[in-house]
Amino acid sequence: MSAVANPATVAECLRVGAGFSQGDRNWIAEQFATLDARLAGFHADATELEVSVKDREARGQKVTLECWIAGRQKIVTTSTEEDLHAALNDVRDDLRRRLNDAKTRQEPRHNKHLRDIPQPQSEPDPADEQDQNSARVDAETV
Repeated sequence: MSAVANPATVAECLRVGAGFSQGDRNWIAEQFATLDARLAGFHADATELEVSVKDREARGQKVTLECWIAGRQKIVTTSTEEDLHAALNDVRDDLRRRLNDAKTRQEPRHNKHLRDIPQPQSEPDPADEQDQNSARVDAETV
């Protein structure tokens, strides 16, 4: 992948949605900082992340992390972990895995149309072998 002039970072691309306040944003960005290496291959102005939580601190809370990257399908990861910290780590790790999977699918070595498929070797034709032997004999007698 070519170098990106303005690489995406979590701090630059993260929005907090329902259930979180702007005060939570820095804490969440710190939790998601390990995504920076994976996001660095994309332009910051073409990448968005949004994290939200439904029923925060309740028994059935649900954390959702959405990722939009220009030219790709939206990726949505969710977690129903009861601990908010664990749920954030869960959606972060799932997003990293899905970004890696998407990158792998786009590489030529995983695209059978771009891959070089070796053709099976055919058995040598005895007639061709005989022609080669007679050519050798002619060359030696000259």
